[in-house]
Amino acid sequence: MAGFVQIIEFTTTQIDAVKALGEEMREQGDAGLVVRGTFTSDRDRPNTYLNIIEFESYESAMENSDRPETSAFAARMGELCDGPPTFYNLDVMDTWTR
Repeated sequence: MAGFVQIIEFTTTQIDAVKALGEEMREQGDAGLVVRGTFTSDRDRPNTYLNIIEFESYESAMENSDRPETSAFAARMGELCDGPPTFYNLDVMDTWTR
């Protein structure tokens, strides 16, 4: 297996606060077991955002989810969102670069 990706889709009208929360987490060195994260904005759906979070494996993603720091971040993030997030759990089958 080439890895695991979790996509977290959410809506918010408080995007500046969401971005500040993410920056705070990274500044504290609290990215957990994340290999890489990409934060995106949906051009076709206002106030809709997706975080693309990469892990070495499904197991490391689940271990990361069980961390108290991750739970605290998710709770704070939930307060800033307009509703519950949608999670997509994806096994990486192949990757390529140009």
